[in-house]
Amino acid sequence: MAAEEASVYVDGASRDGRARPPWRSKNVLALGVVSLLTDIASEMIAPLLPLFLTTTLGAGPAALGLVEGVADAIASLVKLWAGAVSDRVKSRKGLVLWGYAIAAGARPLVALAGSAWHVVAIRALDRVGKGLRTAPRDALLAEAVPADTRAAAFAFHRAMDHAGAVLGPLLALFLLTQAGLELRTVFALALVPGVLSLFVLAWKVREPARALPAGPRAPMFAPPAPGEWRLLLPIALYTLAAASDLFVVLRVQELLGFEGSLAALPLLWVALHMVKSASSWLLGRLGDSRGHARTMALGFLALAVACGGLAFASSPEVALAFALVHGVHTGLVEGPQRALVAGHAAAHLSGAAFGRYHLVAGVLALPASAGFGLLWQWGDAASAFLPAAGLALLAAACAARLPAAVKQT
Repeated sequence: MAAEEASVYVDGASRDGRARPPWRSKNVLALGVVSLLTDIASEMIAPLLPLFLTTTLGAGPAALGLVEGVADAIASLVKLWAGAVSDRVKSRKGLVLWGYAIAAGARPLVALAGSAWHVVAIRALDRVGKGLRTAPRDALLAEAVPADTRAAAFAFHRAMDHAGAVLGPLLALFLLTQAGLELRTVFALALVPGVLSLFVLAWKVREPARALPAGPRAPMFAPPAPGEWRLLLPIALYTLAAASDLFVVLRVQELLGFEGSLAALPLLWVALHMVKSASSWLLGRLGDSRGHARTMALGFLALAVACGGLAFASSPEVALAFALVHGVHTGLVEGPQRALVAGHAAAHLSGAAFGRYHLVAGVLALPASAGFGLLWQWGDAASAFLPAAGLALLAAACAARLPAAVKQT
């Protein structure tokens, strides 16, 4: 879509009669609320799972960590399949709705778990639901706005997602400490925001039927085009470099000591996601004005700085500062990264492009986390964070060589 067309691309008007900014379409707003509610439901459970497993079920975290990684890898394969399928049907919304419904129904079942393997199975089902919805949803978001405002749309969506990761733990903490509820009851109540998200998705997201291209269909799992390979390379390097939030929190815990970390770590978890939400909203939109590739490269550089700082930090205050930089980098990466994926695909094949993107990110997340943990265990924190900083710098160099312009589809 031409830039001059983008200036009048609106989905209705605001209540005061003024036209909405192009990225703020009704679908973008509705999908943002869906993500907010879904993450509230998810984060009412996820931060409490270690406590539930050790105190209620008497299980250790080692086996669960491995199976969780495998479940995420399986979910990535589902994302690839769901994205390709969504290109072949006239509406992507059905797949998105089914994905959110499976996850919303699966999560509260943790309340009924009698063993660690029950939790593993429920978490795997939750991740399959996420795999089913993610690529079609991202394609819906890309189609809801002009190409030159996609970074803003994805940045808003990621900001809402991270906001849910702030509100979910706080709500769970309130229910446990102030309302006096048990863990299983809190897990069961996660059904409420999950069901609300389905209502918002069903009644507020509107997708016009798409005219499928005439002629023979492209192969369902067609390989990326040459330009897309150039994009997936820095994304792959970044995935290998991006240390999980868990490792960032553990680094701060290492410097705080056990007693100090008991009170500080829950607050750090909330603070990290507050920073992620704010940076996604405030910085993610820069891609539309400064160039998606350039903004993403800047985010990779910020990750390198964060990892280098965490490697050499000698006090909890310094580690906390670089942990927050680690949170800031996501805002520079997530929105522009998804805008670039959409820009490298034809409109009728964007689902498959997002499927490939999520496959790369999901499959590499397992060796990235396992390798990071092993390097730390065999050496120290610097032995893990310094290689991550080097990979982030390499990803930034590759991203800086990408074309600045996003293809208008």
